[in-house]
Amino acid sequence: MNNLFDKTSSQWVRYDKYEYKKDGDGVLYITPAPKAKPAIYDPLKDAETLVLDMLNVGMLCMKRAKETEIQAAVLEFVTKYGLLGFMTALPTTPKFMDYDAAYLPVNHFLKQESMPAQDYAALFFPFGKLDFQKDEGGLRWNVTDREMMALSMVMGDMPTALNMSFQREYAERYDWLMTQFKDWAFTFVSSFLYYEDYDKIDETTRDIYRQGMAAFGGVAPTYHIVLRDKPTIVWDFHSLLLCVTMMFSFALTDEAKPLRSCKHCTKVFAAAHPNAVFCSPRCKNQYNVYKSRGKKE
Repeated sequence: MNNLFDKTSSQWVRYDKYEYKKDGDGVLYITPAPKAKPAIYDPLKDAETLVLDMLNVGMLCMKRAKETEIQAAVLEFVTKYGLLGFMTALPTTPKFMDYDAAYLPVNHFLKQESMPAQDYAALFFPFGKLDFQKDEGGLRWNVTDREMMALSMVMGDMPTALNMSFQREYAERYDWLMTQFKDWAFTFVSSFLYYEDYDKIDETTRDIYRQGMAAFGGVAPTYHIVLRDKPTIVWDFHSLLLCVTMMFSFALTDEAKPLRSCKHCTKVFAAAHPNAVFCSPRCKNQYNVYKSRGKKE
Protein backbone atom coordinates (compact mmCIF):
# COMPACT_ATOMS: atom_id res chain seq x y z
CA MET A 1 0.00 0.00 0.00
CA ASN A 2 2.86 2.40 0.70
CA ASN A 3 3.60 2.52 -3.04
CA LEU A 4 0.31 4.39 -3.49
CA PHE A 5 1.70 7.22 -1.37
CA ASP A 6 5.29 7.33 -2.66
CA LYS A 7 4.65 10.59 -4.48
CA THR A 8 2.23 12.06 -1.98
CA SER A 9 2.53 14.15 1.14
CA SER A 10 0.45 15.56 3.97
CA GLN A 11 1.02 16.98 7.43
CA TRP A 12 -0.37 16.61 10.91
CA VAL A 13 0.67 17.65 14.41
CA ARG A 14 1.45 15.31 17.29
CA TYR A 15 2.82 16.00 20.77
CA ASP A 16 5.53 14.01 22.50
CA LYS A 17 3.29 13.29 25.51
CA TYR A 18 -0.45 12.94 26.09
CA GLU A 19 -2.44 12.22 29.23
CA TYR A 20 -5.90 11.23 30.39
CA LYS A 21 -7.89 13.89 32.19
CA LYS A 22 -11.47 14.12 33.48
CA ASP A 23 -13.63 17.22 33.27
CA GLY A 24 -15.97 18.45 36.01
CA ASP A 25 -18.65 15.96 34.95
CA GLY A 26 -16.29 12.99 35.10
CA VAL A 27 -15.97 12.64 31.30
CA LEU A 28 -12.59 11.19 30.33
CA TYR A 29 -10.50 13.00 27.69
CA ILE A 30 -7.08 12.67 26.11
CA THR A 31 -5.12 15.89 25.79
CA PRO A 32 -1.47 16.92 25.34
CA ALA A 33 0.43 17.03 28.64
CA PRO A 34 1.06 20.56 30.02
CA LYS A 35 4.68 20.78 28.83
CA ALA A 36 4.39 18.50 25.80
CA LYS A 37 6.21 19.59 22.64
CA PRO A 38 4.43 19.66 19.27
CA ALA A 39 5.99 18.34 16.07
CA ILE A 40 4.77 18.32 12.48
CA TYR A 41 5.00 15.02 10.61
CA ASP A 42 3.68 13.31 7.48
CA PRO A 43 1.22 10.48 8.32
CA LEU A 44 1.47 9.16 4.75
CA LYS A 45 5.14 8.21 5.15
CA ASP A 46 4.23 4.88 6.74
CA ALA A 47 0.59 4.43 5.82
CA GLU A 48 0.53 0.66 6.26
CA THR A 49 1.83 0.74 9.84
CA LEU A 50 -0.63 3.48 10.79
CA VAL A 51 -3.60 1.51 9.43
CA LEU A 52 -2.52 -1.72 11.15
CA ASP A 53 -1.98 0.05 14.47
CA MET A 54 -5.42 1.64 14.17
CA LEU A 55 -7.13 -1.68 13.39
CA ASN A 56 -5.44 -3.54 16.23
CA VAL A 57 -6.58 -0.91 18.73
CA GLY A 58 -10.09 -1.35 17.33
CA MET A 59 -9.85 -5.14 17.60
CA LEU A 60 -9.08 -4.78 21.32
CA CYS A 61 -12.27 -2.73 21.70
CA MET A 62 -14.32 -5.30 19.77
CA LYS A 63 -12.92 -8.19 21.83
CA ARG A 64 -13.87 -6.31 25.00
CA ALA A 65 -10.39 -6.44 26.43
CA LYS A 66 -9.75 -5.05 29.90
CA GLU A 67 -10.47 -1.32 30.09
CA THR A 68 -6.94 -0.62 31.29
CA GLU A 69 -5.53 -2.45 28.25
CA ILE A 70 -7.76 -0.52 25.84
CA GLN A 71 -6.94 2.82 27.45
CA ALA A 72 -3.22 2.07 27.22
CA ALA A 73 -3.55 1.10 23.53
CA VAL A 74 -5.55 4.23 22.64
CA LEU A 75 -3.04 6.45 24.45
CA GLU A 76 -0.14 4.72 22.70
CA PHE A 77 -1.76 5.29 19.30
CA VAL A 78 -2.43 8.97 20.04
CA THR A 79 1.13 9.47 21.29
CA LYS A 80 2.47 7.93 18.08
CA TYR A 81 0.18 9.70 15.62
CA GLY A 82 -1.71 12.51 17.38
CA LEU A 83 -5.40 13.02 18.12
CA LEU A 84 -7.91 12.26 15.35
CA GLY A 85 -9.18 15.80 14.83
CA PHE A 86 -12.86 15.22 15.58
CA MET A 87 -13.49 18.96 15.73
CA THR A 88 -12.88 19.39 12.00
CA ALA A 89 -13.87 15.85 10.95
CA LEU A 90 -17.53 16.02 12.01
CA PRO A 91 -18.88 19.29 10.50
CA THR A 92 -19.71 19.72 6.83
CA THR A 93 -16.74 22.08 6.49
CA PRO A 94 -13.54 22.57 8.50
CA LYS A 95 -14.07 26.31 8.03
CA PHE A 96 -17.07 26.40 10.35
CA MET A 97 -15.42 29.10 12.48
CA ASP A 98 -15.95 31.50 9.57
CA TYR A 99 -19.71 31.11 10.01
CA ASP A 100 -22.24 31.48 12.81
CA ALA A 101 -22.90 27.75 13.13
CA ALA A 102 -21.29 24.35 12.61
CA TYR A 103 -23.52 21.99 10.62
CA LEU A 104 -23.24 18.31 11.49
CA PRO A 105 -24.21 15.37 9.26
CA VAL A 106 -25.44 12.18 10.97
CA ASN A 107 -22.67 10.79 13.19
CA HIS A 108 -22.14 8.57 16.24
CA PHE A 109 -21.17 11.36 18.58
CA LEU A 110 -23.57 14.33 18.42
CA LYS A 111 -27.33 14.28 17.82
CA GLN A 112 -27.63 17.96 16.96
CA GLU A 113 -27.79 18.89 13.28
CA SER A 114 -26.17 22.25 13.99
CA MET A 115 -24.64 24.20 16.85
CA PRO A 116 -23.36 27.75 17.29
CA ALA A 117 -19.76 27.66 16.06
CA GLN A 118 -18.36 28.90 19.37
CA ASP A 119 -20.34 26.34 21.40
CA TYR A 120 -19.24 23.51 19.12
CA ALA A 121 -15.57 24.48 19.34
CA ALA A 122 -15.84 24.68 23.14
CA LEU A 123 -16.65 20.94 23.25
CA PHE A 124 -12.99 20.28 22.47
CA PHE A 125 -11.56 22.67 25.05
CA PRO A 126 -13.13 21.38 28.29
CA PHE A 127 -10.28 22.46 30.57
CA GLY A 128 -10.01 26.14 29.74
CA LYS A 129 -12.22 28.87 28.33
CA LEU A 130 -11.15 30.10 24.90
CA ASP A 131 -10.82 33.82 24.32
CA PHE A 132 -12.79 34.46 21.13
CA GLN A 133 -13.27 37.61 19.14
CA LYS A 134 -15.34 38.13 16.02
CA ASP A 135 -14.18 39.98 12.94
CA GLU A 136 -15.20 40.14 9.29
CA GLY A 137 -13.62 36.74 8.65
CA GLY A 138 -15.53 35.00 11.44
CA LEU A 139 -14.55 33.88 14.95
CA ARG A 140 -10.88 34.03 15.95
CA TRP A 141 -9.23 33.07 19.19
CA ASN A 142 -6.41 34.80 21.03
CA VAL A 143 -3.26 32.76 21.62
CA THR A 144 -0.92 33.82 24.43
CA ASP A 145 1.55 30.92 24.64
CA ARG A 146 4.61 31.71 22.48
CA GLU A 147 5.11 28.13 21.38
CA MET A 148 1.45 27.89 20.38
CA MET A 149 1.72 31.21 18.57
CA ALA A 150 4.66 29.87 16.57
CA LEU A 151 2.71 26.73 15.69
CA SER A 152 -0.25 28.87 14.61
CA MET A 153 1.99 30.91 12.34
CA VAL A 154 3.40 27.77 10.69
CA MET A 155 -0.15 26.53 10.10
CA GLY A 156 -1.47 29.97 9.27
CA ASP A 157 -2.88 29.05 5.85
CA MET A 158 -5.13 26.36 7.36
CA PRO A 159 -8.73 26.87 8.54
CA THR A 160 -8.99 28.45 11.98
CA ALA A 161 -10.63 25.36 13.50
CA LEU A 162 -7.89 23.06 12.19
CA ASN A 163 -5.25 25.35 13.63
CA MET A 164 -7.10 25.31 16.95
CA SER A 165 -7.10 21.49 17.02
CA PHE A 166 -3.29 21.56 17.07
CA GLN A 167 -3.14 23.63 20.25
CA ARG A 168 -2.01 22.15 23.55
CA GLU A 169 -5.40 22.85 25.19
CA TYR A 170 -7.29 20.77 22.64
CA ALA A 171 -8.82 17.50 23.92
CA GLU A 172 -10.88 14.61 22.59
CA ARG A 173 -13.23 12.34 24.50
CA TYR A 174 -11.92 8.86 25.17
CA ASP A 175 -15.31 7.23 24.49
CA TRP A 176 -15.45 8.94 21.07
CA LEU A 177 -11.97 7.69 20.22
CA MET A 178 -12.83 4.16 21.32
CA THR A 179 -16.05 4.21 19.26
CA GLN A 180 -14.17 5.34 16.14
CA PHE A 181 -11.50 2.66 16.51
CA LYS A 182 -14.23 0.06 17.02
CA ASP A 183 -16.07 1.25 13.87
CA TRP A 184 -12.93 0.89 11.77
CA ALA A 185 -12.32 -2.60 13.16
CA PHE A 186 -15.93 -3.60 12.51
CA THR A 187 -15.55 -2.56 8.88
CA PHE A 188 -12.43 -4.71 8.55
CA VAL A 189 -14.07 -7.72 10.24
CA SER A 190 -17.14 -7.41 7.99
CA SER A 191 -14.98 -7.45 4.88
CA PHE A 192 -12.68 -10.21 6.14
CA LEU A 193 -15.44 -12.58 7.24
CA TYR A 194 -17.52 -11.93 4.12
CA TYR A 195 -14.85 -13.52 1.94
CA GLU A 196 -13.36 -15.87 4.52
CA ASP A 197 -16.71 -17.52 5.37
CA TYR A 198 -18.57 -16.85 2.13
CA ASP A 199 -19.40 -20.52 1.48
CA LYS A 200 -20.33 -21.16 5.12
CA ILE A 201 -22.87 -18.35 5.61
CA ASP A 202 -26.33 -17.83 4.18
CA GLU A 203 -27.42 -14.95 1.95
CA THR A 204 -29.05 -13.09 4.86
CA THR A 205 -25.72 -12.98 6.72
CA ARG A 206 -23.91 -11.93 3.56
CA ASP A 207 -26.38 -9.09 3.14
CA ILE A 208 -25.72 -7.92 6.71
CA TYR A 209 -22.01 -7.74 5.92
CA ARG A 210 -22.76 -5.83 2.70
CA GLN A 211 -24.92 -3.32 4.58
CA GLY A 212 -22.19 -2.85 7.17
CA MET A 213 -19.68 -2.11 4.43
CA ALA A 214 -22.08 0.26 2.66
CA ALA A 215 -22.13 2.43 5.79
CA PHE A 216 -18.36 2.89 5.60
CA GLY A 217 -17.02 5.95 3.84
CA GLY A 218 -15.84 9.48 4.26
CA VAL A 219 -15.66 12.86 2.63
CA ALA A 220 -13.09 12.82 -0.17
CA PRO A 221 -10.13 15.10 0.65
CA THR A 222 -8.91 17.73 -1.76
CA TYR A 223 -5.34 17.91 -3.00
CA HIS A 224 -2.90 20.04 -4.93
CA ILE A 225 0.43 19.35 -6.64
CA VAL A 226 3.73 20.97 -5.72
CA LEU A 227 7.07 20.85 -7.50
CA ARG A 228 9.66 19.47 -5.07
CA ASP A 229 12.50 17.16 -6.08
CA LYS A 230 9.70 15.51 -8.09
CA PRO A 231 6.02 16.41 -8.67
CA THR A 232 4.22 15.59 -5.43
CA ILE A 233 0.52 15.30 -4.57
CA VAL A 234 -0.19 17.11 -1.31
CA TRP A 235 -3.42 15.93 0.33
CA ASP A 236 -5.39 18.60 2.15
CA PHE A 237 -6.65 16.51 5.04
CA HIS A 238 -8.60 18.49 7.62
CA SER A 239 -8.39 15.68 10.20
CA LEU A 240 -6.26 12.63 10.92
CA LEU A 241 -9.54 10.73 11.02
CA LEU A 242 -10.14 11.46 7.33
CA CYS A 243 -6.52 10.65 6.50
CA VAL A 244 -6.72 7.25 8.23
CA THR A 245 -10.08 6.49 6.60
CA MET A 246 -8.64 7.08 3.13
CA MET A 247 -5.54 4.98 3.80
CA PHE A 248 -7.72 2.24 5.28
CA SER A 249 -9.86 2.26 2.12
CA PHE A 250 -6.80 1.62 -0.03
CA ALA A 251 -5.53 -1.09 2.34
CA LEU A 252 -8.91 -2.81 2.38
CA THR A 253 -8.90 -3.11 -1.42
CA ASP A 254 -5.21 -3.95 -1.83
CA GLU A 255 -4.99 -7.33 -3.59
CA ALA A 256 -1.18 -7.46 -3.43
CA LYS A 257 -1.05 -7.22 0.41
CA PRO A 258 -4.56 -8.00 1.68
CA LEU A 259 -5.48 -7.36 5.30
CA ARG A 260 -5.86 -10.54 7.32
CA SER A 261 -6.64 -11.53 10.91
CA CYS A 262 -4.05 -13.97 12.28
CA LYS A 263 -5.50 -17.47 12.72
CA HIS A 264 -3.68 -17.81 16.03
CA CYS A 265 -3.55 -14.43 17.81
CA THR A 266 -6.22 -12.55 15.73
CA LYS A 267 -3.86 -9.61 15.21
CA VAL A 268 -4.52 -7.74 11.95
CA PHE A 269 -1.63 -7.83 9.48
CA ALA A 270 -0.89 -7.10 5.82
CA ALA A 271 -0.33 -10.47 4.18
CA ALA A 272 2.83 -10.87 2.12
CA HIS A 273 0.85 -13.18 -0.15
CA PRO A 274 -2.94 -13.69 -0.54
CA ASN A 275 -3.01 -17.10 1.18
CA ALA A 276 -1.19 -16.09 4.37
CA VAL A 277 -3.16 -16.82 7.54
CA PHE A 278 -0.56 -16.15 10.27
CA CYS A 279 0.99 -12.79 11.17
CA SER A 280 4.39 -14.35 11.97
CA PRO A 281 6.28 -17.69 11.90
CA ARG A 282 6.01 -17.73 15.68
CA CYS A 283 2.20 -17.68 15.56
CA LYS A 284 2.23 -20.41 12.92
CA ASN A 285 4.43 -22.64 15.08
CA GLN A 286 2.38 -21.99 18.22
CA TYR A 287 -0.85 -22.74 16.36
CA ASN A 288 0.54 -26.05 15.06
CA VAL A 289 1.81 -27.00 18.53
CA TYR A 290 -1.59 -26.32 20.16
CA LYS A 291 -3.36 -28.14 17.35
CA SER A 292 -1.15 -31.21 17.69
CA ARG A 293 -1.62 -31.26 21.47
CA GLY A 294 -5.36 -31.10 21.00
CA LYS A 295 -5.31 -34.13 18.73
CA LYS A 296 -3.25 -36.12 21.22
CA GLU A 297 -5.65 -35.32 24.03
